[in-house]
Amino acid sequence: MTQVDFIHVQKYLSGVDYPATREQLLEHAKRQGADKQAMEALQRLPDKQYDGPNAVSKALAGS
Repeated sequence: MTQVDFIHVQKYLSGVDYPATREQLLEHAKRQGADKQAMEALQRLPDKQYDGPNAVSKALAGS
């Protein structure tokens, strides 16, 4: 996943309370109106708790 893609996903995660699990990130993004591309990227994340946007970015880069 490229940095541009992370920025695309991150706009739907604005305001999320960290730490957050993958499911919490998915739920928040869905409430923010995330598109299919963003939701699919989040679904590829490992099922764990993320302590902030940098952890999500790193996980997305490895997916």
